[in-house]
Formats: sequence, structure tokens, C-alpha cells
Amino acid sequence: MSETSTGKRTDTRNQLLDAAESAILEKGFVATSIDELIAEVGITKSGFFYHFKDKGVLAKTLLLRYIENEEKTFDALFGRAQELNEDPLHGFLVGLKMFSEMMADLPNGHPGCLIAVYVYQERLFDKEVRELNAAAVLKWRARFRVQLDAIAERYPMRVDIDLDDMADMLSVIAEGGIVLSKGIKDTKLLARQIMLYRDFVRTVFVSN
Repeated sequence: MSETSTGKRTDTRNQLLDAAESAILEKGFVATSIDELIAEVGITKSGFFYHFKDKGVLAKTLLLRYIENEEKTFDALFGRAQELNEDPLHGFLVGLKMFSEMMADLPNGHPGCLIAVYVYQERLFDKEVRELNAAAVLKWRARFRVQLDAIAERYPMRVDIDLDDMADMLSVIAEGGIVLSKGIKDTKLLARQIMLYRDFVRTVFVSN
């Protein structure tokens, strides 16, 4: 098989995933059909089944890609922020500001969260997909909990707060901000909500 042929097949697969993600975020999994995806990409139905055994495999592959991309985004943002700051509190605050700026820079607002869509429609997916989705959410908790633990080791807390709950709060604000911003057509709302969380974090920890 030539490199050109392999590259074309990879491109087609990615195009199908891109088309599926956009459609699912816009109208859900059930309302997204294989026929519309192949029409969007310009291939035959047999071409679709070459890449994905069925729609369930597409859903799993799409979720895995989405989780991987989210992890890379968080690694880039918060990893860079920590590199720029030896102080864990200041590093987390910088990371949150960068996160907010990235959300504010989206011209039409955040398109939506695939993980949230899968949760809303979890009965449509098999156990493996549901478990992958839950693991992704818990991984976000663990990521931010590590940073909050580092902050708590250096700074006392003004109030007694469970750090798992505080870590989850960022996910809650992000998901809620996406829904609210889409509902009232305010593309900058999500960025503002992230900055409010940033202010909350700064308030919780006593900094000299």
C-alpha cells in the first residue's frame, strides 16, 4: 500500500470524525445519520464501513479522539502556566486565565462538549463507551486535584472545602457555561465564568 493511499484513507477517516463531531454536537447522536456523514465527506456507504464497523464504533473512536485532544489542550495550557511560575497558586491562576482567554477567542463561542452530549444520551451507548466517558470526567478531577493539593500544601484555606469538589467545580462551570452561553447567545459568557472560578480559587487560599 502506497503512502499516498494510506494518507488519503487517514484523511477520509478524519473527515468522517470531524463531520460526525460537528453534527453530534449540533443535534445529538440519534439525529446524526451515516447517510449525511458520507454525503458530507463525499464517499460511499461502503467507504464508511471500511473505516468504522458501525455507528457504535464511530462513537467510541470519536470519544477517544475528543478525550485525547482535551488532554493535549489542558497539558499545553496548565503545563505552560506551571513552567512559568514556581508558585503553584500563581501557576494555576495563570492557567485559568489562559483557559479563559482561549474560550473568549472562539469567534462563535464553544461548539459544545462531546462528553456532555454522551452523558445526556448515555442509553444510546454501550458499557465500554459509558465507562470511557466517566473515566474522562474523573481524569479531569484528578488533574485539577493535583494542582489544588500543591496549592493547599503551601497556603492555608480560608474555608473548609473538599478539594475533589473544588476540582469538579471547574468542569461544572465549564459545562454549565457552554450550555448557558449557547442558550442566551452570549459567546463570551464561558470565559467570564472561568474567570469567576479563578477569583474563587484566589479567595479560598490565604496568600500573603
